[in-house]
Amino acid sequence: MRGRCRTERRRTAWGRRVGAWRSRPAVAAAVAVRVGAAAVVLGATAAVGPGHAAAAGQISGTPSPYAFADGAQSVEGARSTGEAALLKPGGTYRSSLPSSGKVSYRLDLDAATNAYVSVTAVPSPGSAVSVIDGVKVTMQDAEGSSCSVDTVSFGAARSPHPIAAWGRRETGKPLCEKAGAYFVSVERVDPDGEGSSPDTWDLELVAMTEPQVARTDPTSAPETWNSATPQPLQGEPRRRKGGAGFSGATPVGQGAWRDDIRPGQTLFYEVPVDWGQQVSVTAELGSSDSSGTGYVSDALDVDLYNPARGRVADVGVGYDGDQKSGSLPPLPPVDHANRYAATAQVGALRFAGSYYLVAHLSKGVADTFGDGPYVMTLRVRTSGETRGGPEYAGESVPQGVFEVSEQDREAAAEGVAAGDDTAMRALAVGGIGTGSALLVGLGIWTVVARRRITT
Repeated sequence: MRGRCRTERRRTAWGRRVGAWRSRPAVAAAVAVRVGAAAVVLGATAAVGPGHAAAAGQISGTPSPYAFADGAQSVEGARSTGEAALLKPGGTYRSSLPSSGKVSYRLDLDAATNAYVSVTAVPSPGSAVSVIDGVKVTMQDAEGSSCSVDTVSFGAARSPHPIAAWGRRETGKPLCEKAGAYFVSVERVDPDGEGSSPDTWDLELVAMTEPQVARTDPTSAPETWNSATPQPLQGEPRRRKGGAGFSGATPVGQGAWRDDIRPGQTLFYEVPVDWGQQVSVTAELGSSDSSGTGYVSDALDVDLYNPARGRVADVGVGYDGDQKSGSLPPLPPVDHANRYAATAQVGALRFAGSYYLVAHLSKGVADTFGDGPYVMTLRVRTSGETRGGPEYAGESVPQGVFEVSEQDREAAAEGVAAGDDTAMRALAVGGIGTGSALLVGLGIWTVVARRRITT
């Protein structure tokens, strides 16, 4: 049952557009022809990613900063919590953040569920940011007590790109236990810092809830785990085109995955990580083919986010034109009890599900070494025996978000979101060349036409 629920949840991006294919041959033919035509325009390396078409900015040569979720509801952040708009668990929202001051949103929660709100901030590519600039997300109850505070910054590269911070309301802790209204406030960290520009940023907000466990579980994080630095996974990398946003993240599993990335571009991938598993990632950036010399600090930034889009860890790879690599720090296995850890990094590894890898290449790389593209390799390892998770007393919202299903594992192997149509899967896996994509489109068109004649 949960597998089916998760499949339906993962179909959201494509399901509305391709779900009618089987019953509408004419639609299938039209879409197939359009897919073939798009492949001709985009070329062999611009294959359609899962959940979204390739960003329009990629056609013009300027990467689009972010692909928002299809159907995201527009909502305006309020300057006063008294006028805060309601966010519903399971909903995805689009809003904006002014350069100064807070904007607030409201959740109405019972006393029994944990709640998470993730806020993805998207500066425009032309923005300027300071080293410590970023986004700060605070969650408070109706009495003004702080439930959580999370801050994420852009770092030494000072390259604007999508970043996410999360707010948390957790039951079983001294504060924020009551049912009632809760408020999520969002603000910039350093809008007046040296080099920061006073731009309005786009926001994507997602709200989720996690039920309590049905029985008493440990209330302290595991003290022992394999903290040795894992060896990077070996093997010839396979091509896997990254997505342009969280909702369109490309599924990947254990393995070595290669993609092309341009300065200023951000690519999204998702990795199924089950209870008891450890995830490790090594990022590699290939050498430049230009004659430029110099050094870019944190040229390649790779962040790991959990299923609620809370940041777990990151690695920055400096670049001098030669091939470079870096790895995420050793991380403990996913465990429900990790939420009781003293460190935020361990606490974020609190549930199973799709973990996100977000890779950004600093726009400063172009100034020294050219526009690229540059070859990026992600070596992903998921080690450890999977085990049963906690016995929840209800369902999460969205359903299945904190679990790994067989469909998720299949999606990671094939490179397409669970539930996507077979025709779309053919285009998403590995990146298909222009001629092949056109043949796929024409093949579907021919089959559909023959069926219409026979009927």
